[in-house]
Amino acid sequence: MRDAVETHFAEAVAALVPGAPRDPGLPVRAGTTLTGARCRELFEFQLGSRLLDVAARWLREQGEGFYTIGSAGHEGNAAVAAALRVTDPALLHYRSGAFYLTRSAMAGRLPEEGLRDVLLGLVAAAEEPIAGGRHKVFGHPDLAVIPQTSTIASHLPRAAGVAFAVEHARRLGVESPWPDDAIAVCSFGDASVNHASALSGFNTAAYGSYQGLGMPVLFVCEDNGLGISVRTPDGWVEAAHHPLLEYFEADGCDLADVHDVARAAAEHVRVHRSPAFLRIGTVRLMGHAGSDVELSYRTKREITADLGRDPLVATARLLVEAGLTTPDEVLTHYETTREHLLKMALESSRRPRLTSVTDIMEPLAPRTPETVAPASAIAAASREKAFGGRLPEHEGPLTLSQAINRTLADALAAHPDVLVFGEDVARKGGVYGVTRGLQKRFGANRVFDTLLDEQAVLGLALGSGLAGLVPVPEIQYLAYLHNALDQIRGEAATLSFFSRGAFRNPMVVRVASYAYQKGFGGHFHNDNSVAALRDIPGLVVASPARPDDAAAMLRTCLAAARVDGSVCVFLEPIALYTTRDMFDEGDNGWLAPYVPPSRWAETHVPVGRARSYGDGRDLTIVTFGNGLRMSLRAAVRLTAEGHSCRVLDLRWLSPLPVEDLLHAAELTGKVLIADETRRSGGVSEGIVAELLDAGFTGRIARVTSSDSFVPLGEAARHVLLSEGEIEEAARKLLG
Repeated sequence: MRDAVETHFAEAVAALVPGAPRDPGLPVRAGTTLTGARCRELFEFQLGSRLLDVAARWLREQGEGFYTIGSAGHEGNAAVAAALRVTDPALLHYRSGAFYLTRSAMAGRLPEEGLRDVLLGLVAAAEEPIAGGRHKVFGHPDLAVIPQTSTIASHLPRAAGVAFAVEHARRLGVESPWPDDAIAVCSFGDASVNHASALSGFNTAAYGSYQGLGMPVLFVCEDNGLGISVRTPDGWVEAAHHPLLEYFEADGCDLADVHDVARAAAEHVRVHRSPAFLRIGTVRLMGHAGSDVELSYRTKREITADLGRDPLVATARLLVEAGLTTPDEVLTHYETTREHLLKMALESSRRPRLTSVTDIMEPLAPRTPETVAPASAIAAASREKAFGGRLPEHEGPLTLSQAINRTLADALAAHPDVLVFGEDVARKGGVYGVTRGLQKRFGANRVFDTLLDEQAVLGLALGSGLAGLVPVPEIQYLAYLHNALDQIRGEAATLSFFSRGAFRNPMVVRVASYAYQKGFGGHFHNDNSVAALRDIPGLVVASPARPDDAAAMLRTCLAAARVDGSVCVFLEPIALYTTRDMFDEGDNGWLAPYVPPSRWAETHVPVGRARSYGDGRDLTIVTFGNGLRMSLRAAVRLTAEGHSCRVLDLRWLSPLPVEDLLHAAELTGKVLIADETRRSGGVSEGIVAELLDAGFTGRIARVTSSDSFVPLGEAARHVLLSEGEIEEAARKLLG
């Protein structure tokens, strides 16, 4: 198999004219610090990366390979790796093959080990050391290379978060996987510069640095002028880079230039602990991927011009003209390495692949309830100081918001690695006062405000979790989560899956949720859509309604994050934050006392366990969130009429408490689902499916909110689930 890139390399190298021999310890060219010896080493990694692309296409032709997006034309990033340390966390995009091979060798591994890592990924082999055949990614726990599946820069907010966490862990005295002087590096393409998540990453790093925080991250844009077939205007990346990021630029097709500029950029970040942007001008050879027909959108002249800038040829030229090798030696070495690599590729294609659902899903979301339970019962040795001498269990019955506040305080007091942050959570204490007083009590390093960007908030959490912290970010409203959802779906939830658990980003994302607010409405503050969350594999979605449940479930989520690396979303019903009464004004029936640490073990709420109210045998009402209060009120009225009802509060929307659901359903034979989310895509659809899949033969009915956005004011009552609808549907089912 030969293509134009290989043919051009052979012809161009054969035409080189050797220079006079020189000491390999001297610079390979005047005006650079790249020595001949170092140039020769980096050429090996460039060559390995190029031949991996050749192998990827050969494997595809044999029907044994499954990934052909390569690094050809981007091999200059070998010098970026050389400018860094093995302990600098790296988040690499899919054209960083030479970087990975360089980093692998810098860690003392044999050259074949790095090559085999990539080959095993190309053939989806179960032995591949990071994703285990689940995806082809660059990653390795021993190399501080964090696997990224992103093609649209969604890893840039995380990169800013990693930089923040490197500094923040040191300030807190919390042990981090990286040295105190480490810097983060993040590579991406020029087309990704335009994506909102990239802009969020740049801005977050710049904002933090502007505020005086250490944000040691090096953003590396490998600019080949193309996003698949869409051209990036000449000069756009330089013109559009964030003005507060120190800017560096190098010719990615000139290894000596990249070597010197990358060293300067890395040194700037490391010394000043501030972000920088490095643009490397590259070319894209072999097209976007193996299936890409470049001639459909590029001219032959353009393709030929890029071949003329081939970085592999350029490095060979440096070596030949410095008298360190000859054209024949280069070509012989190329052929020998090529033959050897294709043999390795063939061997890799024969390695076992994933063959079962169990094997595939094993690292998705580990659950160890036997470990989480005791971890959730750990309290601070001395809580008196944390609570100013007045312990919450002595306050009397609390509201939902108060219970959450006290639980966060207990977590902050007991665990120095817990962080609480988000928009307005610190000095103001949150829009609804849920985090009031926490910053004053625990300091600005533990409880702090962020910039108003949900992607940034979650990116900081993603980086903090990687650094060994337990972040508790707040998203101010459920509607605000959707514009940043890929930070949970594409970044947080996938990391353990695509790293076989080698990397984790534990977090508990608190979200003010649902509708029914009085005097404050409209869609953006009253959102009842959770379908996108329940669709994310492995994500834990908690939905407490009562104060005592909220406290216990929040402790469970924090423990699951710490122990299992769980990614949890904690949905807090806004309308119940300050609710006090259950039936009549002044009855205080919705309040609950704060359970003291001595009883945390016995009141532990495991992930995926429901709570049952009543012992009725005529009807089971299944509900959650605001629906719980409405259903309990309706059940009391139905009981007064002689109907025997029980109410099941799901509490967890993912995973659903299927065992408890089925038990409650079988006890009555009739199930009414009271679901405040929408009829289409709402939680009730999942409940019905679970009942039917389990063979439930009783009667099922559901009442839900309408398939509508929530309008402003009193009009909201017409589209939201109501007590009256629950009662009417119950009577119909009972009748």
